[in-house]
Amino acid sequence: MSASHLQREILEQPDVLRRLLEAELDHVSSLAGLIRQAEPRSIVIAARGSSDNVARYGQYLFGCLTGLPVALATPSLVTIYQRQLRLEQALVIGISQSGQSPDIAAVVAEGTRSGALTIAVTNDPQSPLASSASHCIDLHVEAERSVGATKTYTASLLALAMLGAALQPDPDSPGHLEKLPGLISGVVSSAQEIIGSAEQYAATDACVVISRGYNYATAFEIALKLKELAYVLAEPYSSADFQHGPVALIEQGFPVIVVVAEGPMAPELVRMLSDLRSRGARLIVISALAQALALARTPLAIPAGVPEWLSPLVCVVPGQLFALGLTLAKGLDPDHPRGLRKVTRTT
Repeated sequence: MSASHLQREILEQPDVLRRLLEAELDHVSSLAGLIRQAEPRSIVIAARGSSDNVARYGQYLFGCLTGLPVALATPSLVTIYQRQLRLEQALVIGISQSGQSPDIAAVVAEGTRSGALTIAVTNDPQSPLASSASHCIDLHVEAERSVGATKTYTASLLALAMLGAALQPDPDSPGHLEKLPGLISGVVSSAQEIIGSAEQYAATDACVVISRGYNYATAFEIALKLKELAYVLAEPYSSADFQHGPVALIEQGFPVIVVVAEGPMAPELVRMLSDLRSRGARLIVISALAQALALARTPLAIPAGVPEWLSPLVCVVPGQLFALGLTLAKGLDPDHPRGLRKVTRTT
């Protein structure tokens, strides 16, 4: 049986990221110079679906690196409620792999109309989104045939990471960026093992996905993949929010996926793992930390030494593979999830 488009595209991610780094690093550096000249007082990011999870990563990335408030746009304010937004002192970023969604393009166009610096992050530099922006970061991803976004997701994360690194120069940043494809190669080399680990969860119809900080976005993206591919009611949470009520969901055998990256959030997440285990949760843990993996029923190890600000690019890959494995374990077609199309045009 041949591999699905989804599996092949997950495995392509190291090459995709190498190509993006080679093609866009200098261009992104020049964009960072323009941003510094513009001196924006805030950052607004417009996106939908998986790209919205990239935007969540952008909130932490740009917030930590620049100290600016970073907001996720509400596109219907422009398209449905016909409001003009005051974006003249903002940096406006639109993210869409296809660049076809009218509401995302409308927010970016509103920023351009306001005189804001606007950037499109897309796999189609001829798209309406790219046309609405003053600048475009091309993802250089070959056509993604699977409905579930994988390689365009990590490429979009990398585009923001490159921009963040250029905005806050650090002599170690280029080296960390260059190592990413190799680190992800290390994860996909265990693809069959991770896919197989999902078989024991074939009867799962609900779960939660938990993380915090930079990987709050990863929790949302893994949950989205489980929903759209395996039809599992997967709810993403910050570990802090989860303790404010949703922890009552946990009963014996309830599956919980927890992403624990190296960094200041790790001690809290390890403590939560211990508590969840005592409550009887079936823990699937994505981490490089031995103390976190030791608490898991299903440990999904990633390479050690990944800086937290880049960890979402690595941590999401085991989640993609686990979602693929669960989809196959349920006897579903990962390339044709019901009711979904590759390009969704929301207004």
